[in-house]
Amino acid sequence: MRALPALALLALLLAACGSEPGASPDAHSSAPAETRTAPGEPAEPTPTSAPPAPTPTAAAPRPRTPPAIDVAPAYPGLRTFERPIAMVEVPGEGVALLAAQDGRIFVFEHSAEADAAELALDWRGRTRREGNEEGLLGLTLDPDFAENRWVYLYYTAAGGPRRSVVARLRATGTGMSLRIDPDSEVVLLEVEQPYSNHNGGQTLFGPDGMLYVALGDGGGAGDPQGNGQNLGTLLGSILRLDVRSAPATAPPDNPFTSTEGARPEIWAYGFRNPWRFTFDRETGDLWAADVGQNSWEEVDLVRPGGNYGWNVMEGRACFRPPTGCDQRGLELPVAVYPTRDGNCAVTGGYVYRGDAHPALRGFYLFADYCSGRIWALDAEAARRGVPVEPTLVAETGLSIASFAEDKAGELYVLAFDGRVYRITVP
Repeated sequence: MRALPALALLALLLAACGSEPGASPDAHSSAPAETRTAPGEPAEPTPTSAPPAPTPTAAAPRPRTPPAIDVAPAYPGLRTFERPIAMVEVPGEGVALLAAQDGRIFVFEHSAEADAAELALDWRGRTRREGNEEGLLGLTLDPDFAENRWVYLYYTAAGGPRRSVVARLRATGTGMSLRIDPDSEVVLLEVEQPYSNHNGGQTLFGPDGMLYVALGDGGGAGDPQGNGQNLGTLLGSILRLDVRSAPATAPPDNPFTSTEGARPEIWAYGFRNPWRFTFDRETGDLWAADVGQNSWEEVDLVRPGGNYGWNVMEGRACFRPPTGCDQRGLELPVAVYPTRDGNCAVTGGYVYRGDAHPALRGFYLFADYCSGRIWALDAEAARRGVPVEPTLVAETGLSIASFAEDKAGELYVLAFDGRVYRITVP
């Protein structure tokens, strides 16, 4: 696909858009981590504009400009997958695992010559898929996978109350013979969900060896239960868990372990629907993308104990109330872009740390699910506190549901045309 020249994104100069007159109520329902209005929920007020980002001082270094990128099929000989949602490389075995939203996990050679995918786990019988955003949403391997063979899943459980589950299973076999034992499940965490949307679903081990888990606000238009600003619930948060035993526990150095009424598992809160967070493998920084309500998509650099604003704010704009909101104590996004012109829901990516494309090193990449646009921003400048603007680096036309990173630091796009694409620099 043809990559466009890098263009500066003018999100902060555009007025926020509200719901378009006469738009279908399910105009955004195809997004993998987003259904903006739950059935029966009224439309919510939308802000009129986002305040500008802080102006850098004259002495502040200017952020770098990323190169244009392209995407090409990573495994052209493989079958297509139905709604691929997560992919991990198995260390030292020459294969990758790919999770489909319906509950299946496939194994195939991590090679451009791969021509066959085997079923490693069929979890469809235990996975609820009634809602568009429900299903198998997260897959990660234990840092000591070579020794313990532990695989971690985040999924919406079938049967009983609507709930999200974080579970550990054990793999057997190696390489293309790798299989995940369905009878080995150990449930580490269960969280009841009031609606079918805003499930989050990312699970990743941090550089500290703890498991981080993203949960949305529980769904419904405008966060009707107020979960985003409620430390007494796990919803609307990124959690940090010790999973060395079951059930999962809160590490004693989590930021809210001594806060009365707060859930000690919470690492940061104030999220609407964090759809994909990742760690910069070089700095350890945690980057998250949070899907907006009607007007603004946002990218956050997540700090322990941070409050990322929802539902007081959407992006950098007031949401409730629509003007004059109290921003004290809130962490503003690193970047925003408007939910219009074909955009509908942000998909978080990675900071590129591979060796194949030196000009891309140190840039955080993210995308929009509906438009297929990919942007990049200077992660190294952002972590120094320098205001950054995202640059449009590709127009793919794909429904980008997720990104993936292999052991060499190369990046991939998972799209709902059923294919995995490798990111390249022309």
